Amino acid sequence: MGETGTIDRERLAELLAEYQERREVIEKRLAEFHRVWEQGSDEDIFAELAFCLFTPQSKAKSCWGAVQSLCAEGLLYCAEPEVMAQHLCTRVRFHHTKARNVAAVRDLLTRDGKLRLREKLASFSDAREAREWLVANVKGLGYKEASHFLRNIGWGEELAILDRHILRNLAALGVIDEVPTSLSRRKYLEIEEKLLGFCKEVGLRPDIFDMVLWARQTGEVFK
Repeated sequence: MGETGTIDRERLAELLAEYQERREVIEKRLAEFHRVWEQGSDEDIFAELAFCLFTPQSKAKSCWGAVQSLCAEGLLYCAEPEVMAQHLCTRVRFHHTKARNVAAVRDLLTRDGKLRLREKLASFSDAREAREWLVANVKGLGYKEASHFLRNIGWGEELAILDRHILRNLAALGVIDEVPTSLSRRKYLEIEEKLLGFCKEVGLRPDIFDMVLWARQTGEVFK
């Protein structure tokens, strides 16, 4: 299959069958992500950014619950890091560091007392340019987390979320030879190109591919 190597056809068939089984719910969830950008406020978009800052080494559902709790208490958009951290401590690992990171990017993107995240993202020519800015300017956000955030606001059709689970599946499918021990920027982009080539050849967008594998791992379609 082009430059993607020798694909395990049996595993590919299983993957495509799983997509067909969950197609309706996956497409519904991806449409919801698109609506965050199309209809959501700066605060809605920022909540997704905070979620992706919380997720490293923490459970996604617990992190989203933490975001919802902070929003309900009116804390996500104004509270000091120490106050936010108190609300995160039972749900999010490294809660002090992550609360500081959220507060820092909130301050970076606030002008005249208003969040300007939408304006900042709209200034970029495409999702990859936006991702480069996010990685360079948002502490705690690497390529995986930045790609995750952009996917969750409907910008993920040409980006890969390369966590260990995705990498193991890519190796099992034959898209990559092995799971790398670490991911430099160069290695991340190299594997991303292989994933994009694979997805194009089998007719699955990268955001759909990620959702299918998430559902396989957890039994549900989430974020």
